[in-house]
Amino acid sequence: MAPGFCKDCSLLLQELNLHLRKVFREFEQKVKDIFRELSRCTCFRITRERRTEEALSLYDDETQLLHQESLQTLSRLATSENTDLQMTAAMFYLHLSHHLKSPLPDALVEPVMALLLSTEPEVQNAISLSLVNLLVKNNVSKELVIEMGMLVPILELFQSGDATAQCHSCACVTMLASSETNREAVMLEGIMPLLALAKSYDPQVQQIATWALLHLTQSNWSTRLLCQAGGIPVLVLLLPSSDTEVQFYSCTALCNIAAVQEHHPKLLDIGSHFLLKSLLTLVSSSVQKNSSQACRCLQTLSENVLIQEQLMELDCVLPLLVLLKTPSPVGTESAVTLLSALSAHTPNNDVLVSEGLLEEIGQLLHHTSSSVIISHSCKIITDLCSSSLGLQAVMESQCVSGLLRALMSPGLSEETVLHVTSCLRPLMTCDPLKSLLSVTITSEQVSRLVKLSGQIQNPQLSYNSAAVISKLEMTGEMFQLLRPHYIPVLEYLSGFLKEKDVKFQQLGIATIFNLQKDGDFSSLLADSEAEAQLWKVHAQTEETRRLLQMIQPLSPSSVNPRL
Repeated sequence: MAPGFCKDCSLLLQELNLHLRKVFREFEQKVKDIFRELSRCTCFRITRERRTEEALSLYDDETQLLHQESLQTLSRLATSENTDLQMTAAMFYLHLSHHLKSPLPDALVEPVMALLLSTEPEVQNAISLSLVNLLVKNNVSKELVIEMGMLVPILELFQSGDATAQCHSCACVTMLASSETNREAVMLEGIMPLLALAKSYDPQVQQIATWALLHLTQSNWSTRLLCQAGGIPVLVLLLPSSDTEVQFYSCTALCNIAAVQEHHPKLLDIGSHFLLKSLLTLVSSSVQKNSSQACRCLQTLSENVLIQEQLMELDCVLPLLVLLKTPSPVGTESAVTLLSALSAHTPNNDVLVSEGLLEEIGQLLHHTSSSVIISHSCKIITDLCSSSLGLQAVMESQCVSGLLRALMSPGLSEETVLHVTSCLRPLMTCDPLKSLLSVTITSEQVSRLVKLSGQIQNPQLSYNSAAVISKLEMTGEMFQLLRPHYIPVLEYLSGFLKEKDVKFQQLGIATIFNLQKDGDFSSLLADSEAEAQLWKVHAQTEETRRLLQMIQPLSPSSVNPRL
């Protein structure tokens, strides 16, 4: 109570307050009773419906949704010829779509159909947005919406001329198409209107229509129908759109289409290489997800040799090298993946080398720990080293030191390390590269190779790593690097000599021959298990040679009767 009153006055005021509250409650109840009686008269029917709807729009108790009186009133509002009452019902659904946390009862779905058929644009906008919300939150079964015939009025909203209604209807179609069981119905009825809306001059309508088309490329069946209906030219023409979301949706849809080779002829039918030119332009986009998606689409297309040739004719390497330098790992991964696909086609290699790809790959390996980038970089180096021009470019670049650095990258998977060693091993067969690696390698990298050579659980990784060690040039500096590791080296060599696979035995012998140039190694080898295994291999070889001498030399025709 306010200050300044004595205790007795304060008590009197409190009693007055309580009395007034009681009077107001009684008055409120009397008013409700009077209006309840009045509302039973037909002359007050519309007023009653409006007031009932206002109560419905404030309903938060989901347990009351199936109340028979509420359902009847809502149905009457939805089917009324009075657009104000229709709007009331539509607003109820809009309110419901934001607050409902459980599935909408089937009985409450029925009035939606009547509201979709309304001639009032505001009613259509409100109810279509409500339906989008309910579908997004899975409050309404997509199959039920189709079964109740709502697809037809939803598609008719495409032609309404109202951008808001078109956007909402497109969103509805997209959600309905996300269900595999509905996709056929949506495709048969909705594909042509969607393609028409994708050509809209309204950016928002175009964006949502393209989004809907993207969802229709998520199965082979619907993709085929979309292509048959002329969807490819529409999507290709959307690539240069000024709206970055439209660019992304259309590019992703085309990427899905390109995954099926039967569609490639239609993709290439568009004149003057328009598709490839548009994708290459998108590769240079400042929007990272768009440039990456364009790379993925080109990579999928590049499985077609004809498309690869066209890409090379369009000077595709330069924009890819620019993207290769981007600070974003996603962009770099997309670019290196596409360049890896291009390097697999031998006729492209001289161009890739002359454009400076190996120089960029060498620098990239010094600044990345991405398994994707390292793996594809190894593949590019291996592919391009198939020519003398490529070998020379590797020597002049930082590829060798980059590979050794990648070997030390923390957290790399065993598969990625295998890619690195598989790339290093053949490089060691070239004397200039062997010399370069021998003077570049560090003690930490030698230690890493020795450890990997002992990975008996992964024989190929072990073999690759040991093969690099076996080819190192045994100089005084190299002996200094290897001496701390002679004991583990002897351990894995002993294991190699026990292998039944001859290539492991041969590698073990070659390594021992190379390392014996160091007296310290020879001393440790004496009387070791490795030496014992070496003598066993020698004895087996001698026995094999003796047995072969007992047989007359075989002519080629007796060895291979087909000759």
